Amino acid sequence: MSKTTGKNGTATTVTTVIAGAKKRLTNGKQTLPVGASTMTVAAVLGQLQAIIDNRAAVVAAQATAKAKVAAETAAMPALDAILHAFVAFIRFTFGGDPEALADFGLAPHKVPEPLTAEQKAVAAAKRKATRVARGTTSAKQKKSVHGNVTATLVVTPATPAPAEAPAAPAAPAATTQPKA
Repeated sequence: MSKTTGKNGTATTVTTVIAGAKKRLTNGKQTLPVGASTMTVAAVLGQLQAIIDNRAAVVAAQATAKAKVAAETAAMPALDAILHAFVAFIRFTFGGDPEALADFGLAPHKVPEPLTAEQKAVAAAKRKATRVARGTTSAKQKKSVHGNVTATLVVTPATPAPAEAPAAPAAPAATTQPKA
């Protein structure tokens, strides 16, 4: 028996085995030892035919599934557009009512948290570093620059200058007496 790979190869081998059996073993009632029991040639060929029938059914089902997937893929963009438009309508109509949105299986939009001053400063530093990294180039050249830009920000809190202590009164000026 030749080496077969996969289920299609097995089905091909079974097809040739059945063809050879029909050619060489013409008496279908002849009993053959199969494993621990005996079977007629017709019964063995019937069992082997099940391999071919099952493989044919699987291949047909795969072809049908492929056709269904192709039909779904072709129809999906239009259906997806309808879905997004309908969800937008629902959000517009019931946007302020979380219970109504929950009935449609939608969650209300999250309100973004405002950035802290430090986060804003880091974002500004990153934007500046990106502009420096990209330079002033054409649009095509800007697209070729990729990567993560890391920016460090050192924040030093502004502390007021210490108040100067009032000056101590000046010592009385020494007066000199004219010498006589």
